[in-house]
Amino acid sequence: MREDLNVLVQAQYPLIYLVTFEEERAEQTVATVARHLSREVDAKSPLRVYTWTMTRGMVEYGSSGTGTQHSNTVSPEAAVEWVIRQREPGIYIFKDLHPFKDSPAVTRCLRDAIASLKGTSKTIVLMSPIQEIPVELEKEVVVLDFPLPDMAELDEVLSTELNRARGAAITTEDREKLLKAALGLTRDEAEKVYRKARVMSKRLTSEEVDIVLSEKKQLIRRNGILEFMDVDQTIDSVGGLEELKHWLYQRSDAFTERAREYGLPQPKGMLILGVPGCGKSLIAKTTSRLWGLPLLRLDLGRVYDGSTVGRSEANLRNALRTAESISPAILFIDEIDKAFAGGVGSSDSDGGTSSRIFGTFLTWMQEKTSPVFVMATANRVERLPSEFLRKGRFDEIFFVDLPNAEERKDIFQIHLRKRRRDIDRFDLDQLTKVCDGFRGQKLSRVSFLPCMKHLPKDVSSLNWTLLRRSGLPCPYRKP
Repeated sequence: MREDLNVLVQAQYPLIYLVTFEEERAEQTVATVARHLSREVDAKSPLRVYTWTMTRGMVEYGSSGTGTQHSNTVSPEAAVEWVIRQREPGIYIFKDLHPFKDSPAVTRCLRDAIASLKGTSKTIVLMSPIQEIPVELEKEVVVLDFPLPDMAELDEVLSTELNRARGAAITTEDREKLLKAALGLTRDEAEKVYRKARVMSKRLTSEEVDIVLSEKKQLIRRNGILEFMDVDQTIDSVGGLEELKHWLYQRSDAFTERAREYGLPQPKGMLILGVPGCGKSLIAKTTSRLWGLPLLRLDLGRVYDGSTVGRSEANLRNALRTAESISPAILFIDEIDKAFAGGVGSSDSDGGTSSRIFGTFLTWMQEKTSPVFVMATANRVERLPSEFLRKGRFDEIFFVDLPNAEERKDIFQIHLRKRRRDIDRFDLDQLTKVCDGFRGQKLSRVSFLPCMKHLPKDVSSLNWTLLRRSGLPCPYRKP
């Protein structure tokens, strides 16, 4: 970001729009750019930095972040005219000017300023957390998204908190876990959550990662479309699916720094197809625990908003941007075939909103460079558009069928252990045989059946009677 600003200011771009929530950090970056350019060009003509707010007017930015207030510059029109009158080079930061975007006077003043500032060493920077640009300025402005702190900046924050903890020792592995847990937070949020962890536990180790992740839950909750999912089950809770679990085990370290240094590519995603109730969603949830990554559930139903044209597409872009800011993470999309079933030919039903959302999501999956692993589940593959299944968007596509005899036995063992039962008392072979054609979800519900070894001879008919009384039909019987 610093390099981009340096180039734009040096190239005498008159108007830059900086999208950020971190005003103080962005101001420091602009001031650093100004000092750097002052040393490069001419030390006798330093590049000054000024900030404008609707409460204080135009103020010169100093080393302490405050400066002398210039009178009669509270209104945006007067502040822009004051900038035009200045003869010395400078960078003029206007904070939260977006509420005035519909004001003809402010728009006209900015257009006059652009014409006046061309070919000079003066630049206006519009700083706001919301990107709202008048149509008249779209051809003149350069928009930059100010990035969140990277690992290096977060490491500075963590080092400061460790020094406050009287030089508490921390391993390299614990340090990496704490830094990754804070990715996606602003610098101020990271400082607060590290202080919170230090106050609560009197130390900073990998055990305090959950405290750091609690701040991310608040970030996700404010988004409204994404949901931060807590996972309390491990991948050992999944019966069968050995090939799928082996694939996940092989890539359990794919998002670590060691993998990056070695040059391994980051996995992009996987699609799990199959019969309902056979463990597709459970695999997605337990993968989060296996890989040690936060699990974000994208509810595509909340994305659609017909109140304003383009609002649905903006909702999806904001959700994906939030997921990228929290990366590395797993983005879980359940029943994706229902969300995108009519995406290709939706122009008659919803004005093409579904088609645009589908196109936005496909482009993001293809072009994304952030470590966001997409795990999607679907029941009916024929409802998905062919371009969605093309190689390159998902690393692998797995099909989950009804459990075979060995997998059914494994599922019964898992659920009987959960109920703290003595497995040796149950005739698992007979129960496995009787429940042929049942889904894994149904097997979890009938694992309470008393299939004891000392039951009557006609144990099969007894079990079927119990199954029928429990109201658990078998709609997915193999032919």
